[in-house]
This record gives sequence, structure tokens and C-alpha cells, in this order.
Amino acid sequence: METRIITIEGIDGSGKTVQFNLLKEYLLSRGYSVASREFPVYTSFFGGQVGKLLSGEDGVLATDVDQKSMALWYALDRWESFRDYVPGETDFLIMNRYVLSNAVYQSIRERDLGKPDIMDWVFDLEYGHFGLPRPDLNIFFDVNTKRAGMNVDKKGFRDYVGTGRDVYEKSAGIQERARNMYLEAAERYGDIAVIGCMEDGAMRAPEAILGSVITELKNRNIL
Repeated sequence: METRIITIEGIDGSGKTVQFNLLKEYLLSRGYSVASREFPVYTSFFGGQVGKLLSGEDGVLATDVDQKSMALWYALDRWESFRDYVPGETDFLIMNRYVLSNAVYQSIRERDLGKPDIMDWVFDLEYGHFGLPRPDLNIFFDVNTKRAGMNVDKKGFRDYVGTGRDVYEKSAGIQERARNMYLEAAERYGDIAVIGCMEDGAMRAPEAILGSVITELKNRNIL
């Protein structure tokens, strides 16, 4: 049995976790076996270091770290998580953020403006060097930055940052550049689907967004 891998991607506050849970519930209700993972894993060694850089807990912010070094922390978090992975154990593996997030966010930070993006370098690092499994499809949930920021502020307490925003969430510039980079990546690579989450300036109903996801999966013969 081959495990089909789907990743949930988007800027902070785009409703990724809601769609992650809805898709998992949908697949389980249809009799599929489903495994799931979410990144970063803030309770792991490497994920914990990522959390400290995002919150500035140790006096160093993620935005001050060079792009390839920051990408390596995220990659190591996934490498650590996948040491126990056995392909084929379930019909589907769904992940909330994965390699594409790393490739996007480490390419658009303010300190790196004017430099070439490192998307292909990150893919080579995680898929090539670390041997992480490639997704059958990365699903990018597209939300404008104003709406996404409002959604971030509703998240409440989170272990790694408390009740506020992390260093990436605080920057509207980072979020806008990340959104644009996701859209650019969708044009460059064939394994990224863009799902529009807004209509007439408001968020579409979660169930309607899920419907678009299911249609995309069926059109690509993943479901």
C-alpha cells in the first residue's frame, strides 16, 4: 500500500489547522486510515529551539539568523520526527506545515531581501539530504494578510509564545511576501494547489473550503 501525502500550507492565520482537522475527519469518515503530523514540533529538541527563536526567549530572534541556518533548524525538526516513519502504514499522511513552509519563509525575510530565494536549496536539504518523503500535493490556503492577522489574534495562548504573536506573525511585510512567494511557487512547481479562502472580502465557510480541497484531490487522482 502506498501512503498518499498531503500538506496543509498557508501564511499564519490562514485557517490551516481548521482545514487540517476537517480533511482528516473527512478521510476517516470514508474509511481511510490516516496519520497526521504538525510542524514545528515544539515539544521536541529541535522544534523547541525553533520556538525559542520565534519568541526571542534566549535573546536571539529568528529574523536575525541567516536564512540557511534558520532553514536547517526547521529541517532538523522534521528529520527528528520522521525517524520512526514507516511508509505504507496508512492510506494518507496529512501534515500541517511541511518543507514548503521552510522554503517560503526562509526566502522572504527582511534581512535577505535582494538575495535569490533558497527554495530549491531547502528542497535539496530536506528531500535530498535528509530523505524526507515528498508530498503528493501541497495545498496552499490563500487568505489576505489583513484577515489572516485578525485570525492570528484569536488564537489565544500557545506554549511557545504565550498569548501574543511570534516574530514572523508580527510582521505584515513578512506575511505579504510569504503569500506572494507561495503563489509564485505554485506557478513554478506542479505539486502545489492554491485554494482561495475568501469571497467578497470575507472568509468562505470552512466546509466550502474543504469542498474545494476534495475537488482538487479528486482532479489529481489522489482521492
